[in-house]
Amino acid sequence: MESCYHHFSSSLSSIHTLKKPSLLPITVINTNLSSSSGRRCYIVTNMMKPSMQEAASAFSYKKFIHFALEETRKHTHLSPSPLQENFSHLMAMDGKTELQMLSYEASKIRLLRSLCVEQSDGIQVLDLGIFPRPEFDLPIFCANFFTTATMNIIVLDLNPLHDIINQRDYKEKYYKCLIPLGLKHAELLPWGGKITSESLRFFSPIVIWTKFSPSESKHSALYCAFKEYLKVWLELMDQATEETRGPQIMCNLEAQHRYLTWRAEKDPGHQVLTRLIGETRAKETIRKFLFNGVDELGSKTFLDYFPEYECEDGTINRKRSVIGKSFESRPWDSRGEFIGDNYG
Repeated sequence: MESCYHHFSSSLSSIHTLKKPSLLPITVINTNLSSSSGRRCYIVTNMMKPSMQEAASAFSYKKFIHFALEETRKHTHLSPSPLQENFSHLMAMDGKTELQMLSYEASKIRLLRSLCVEQSDGIQVLDLGIFPRPEFDLPIFCANFFTTATMNIIVLDLNPLHDIINQRDYKEKYYKCLIPLGLKHAELLPWGGKITSESLRFFSPIVIWTKFSPSESKHSALYCAFKEYLKVWLELMDQATEETRGPQIMCNLEAQHRYLTWRAEKDPGHQVLTRLIGETRAKETIRKFLFNGVDELGSKTFLDYFPEYECEDGTINRKRSVIGKSFESRPWDSRGEFIGDNYG
C-alpha cells in the first residue's frame, strides 16, 4: 500500500539518477509582489505550448515564497527566527547546488520557514510550513512541492492540529466553511492516487494531493491554490483567540509535537537531503530546522506516539506504509465527511 509520501520519496530519490546538468546556485530575488497580490488569479494558457522541459525550467517556486512573506506581513509583524543564524543556506556536496532557507516568527506564529532547492534542469523542491504557537489551536500550513522536467508531486493543506474524525468540534471550527475552497481547486488539481490512512490522519478534507506533468496552466492553477490557501490560513490566524487554560495549551503543544515527531521520522525529503548534504547535516536540518520543536516541545518519542511501528528488536520500522487502507480517490464527500471505512 503506497502513500503519497512513498510517491514523493521515490521521485525525490531520482534526483541523483538523472543525467547531471550544469547546476546554478539559488539566489534570493527581492521582487515586491504586493502590487499584484490582491488581484484575482486567472489561468492563462499560451497558444504555443512549451515542451515539458521548457515549462519546468520557466517555472520557479521562489515566487511562492515571496508571496507568502509579503502576504503574511500584511497580517502580522514577522521577525527573523533565531534559526536564521544557523540555517540560511547550505551548499551541497557537489559544490554547485544551494539549499536556500528562510525562517521567521510572529505573535501567533511559532515558526514560518521555507526550504527551496532549484536546479537548472527543472528539478525544484519547496517545503514551506507555518506552525502556530501552542496558545493557538490553528492548523499547520503545509506546502510540499517537488518538480522535475516531467512530473510535479504536490501536497498543499492546512494540516489539522487535532483529530478531525473524532473531534468534530475542531473540524467544524476550521474546516466546515472551507470545503467549497477545496472542491474548487480539486477540479483542476485532482487526487494524485493511492494514499494510506497513515498519511491521511495528518491531512484535512481540503488537502490537495496531486500529480501532474508540467504545464503553464497547471503551474498557474497551483499558484492560485497556494495563494488562496495561505490567505485563508492568515484569516484564521487573525480570528484566533489566545488560549489561557493550561491543560488546553498542553494539549495543543503535544498535538504539534506528535505531528513534528511523525514528519521528522517519516519525511520523504530525508533521502534527497542526505544525497545533497550528507547524513549528519540532513538529520540536523530536518530536526532543527524543517521540524524544529521535535527536540524541544516534548519528551515523547516516535514509538510513544506510534507504537505500531516498533519492531521486535525495539527499533523503528523504517517503512512508510505498514498499516491502514489504501485510498485511490478522495476519501471525503462533498460535505467534507470522511467516507473511508478504515481511517486508523
